[in-house]
Amino acid sequence: MSFFTSLSGLKNAQTDLQVIAHNIANAETVGFKKSSVQFADLVATGSATDPRRSPGIGATIAGITQDFVLGPLEQTGRALDLAIDGDGFFALSNPFSGEVSYSRNGNFRLTAAGELEDSWGNRLQAYPVDAAGNPTSTTPADVNVPITSGTGASLANVTINVRGIVIAAYSDGTTDPVGQVALATFPAPNGLRAVGQTKWQATGESGAAVFGNPGIGSYGEMIAGALERSNVDLADEMVSLLTAQRNFQANARAIDTATQISQTVLNLRS
Repeated sequence: MSFFTSLSGLKNAQTDLQVIAHNIANAETVGFKKSSVQFADLVATGSATDPRRSPGIGATIAGITQDFVLGPLEQTGRALDLAIDGDGFFALSNPFSGEVSYSRNGNFRLTAAGELEDSWGNRLQAYPVDAAGNPTSTTPADVNVPITSGTGASLANVTINVRGIVIAAYSDGTTDPVGQVALATFPAPNGLRAVGQTKWQATGESGAAVFGNPGIGSYGEMIAGALERSNVDLADEMVSLLTAQRNFQANARAIDTATQISQTVLNLRS
């Protein structure tokens, strides 16, 4: 039994090492959120078991949780780099499947057709607005920036203000608000499913996305020309790495000890 008990400890320590290694590998990934492993003990008991004689049968992983605390903000000076100063996720729609994912990575670019998208071609979701920049709908949709104005002037640049209003500026000096970035929050963000590329998808555990406007209520404001860095603290991760290594070594030593005891018993002669 001691073999399987220590084996569960080895597997758990290995998982812990994998999670820590993943955190360290993404210490410079924009919008990345670190994870941690929670463990629980295993005890085999029944109604006839003496509670004073239950040694336990090992440990198991209770869950791997993500820490969505705000990471440090880095000024980039690029107009289409966005950081959320507070709660919320950018909503990104896949142009082929229509599937919506959520991210804290605000590194966007403008396509030749006037669409705002991330590095993988997913479209930023925003509310349509009127000429004064006020939302006219509560349903987010793709951002479409007209390449030419109504007077035929060509697009000069695109900026986004603290309210998340996307403003198109044209060569004749005119400006036109074309949308307001929609932010999503979740009843239980720890239930989000990580799908890579610093994106998450909603699940039954997280609840459905609740959309809102930047700077209103619990939704964070937009900071243009900045990106949110990873919230991984390398000093903390190195301490955790050493702890996980010691746990692995201790469980390996327990298996070695159990092996020696078994070998001794097998070598007994009558």
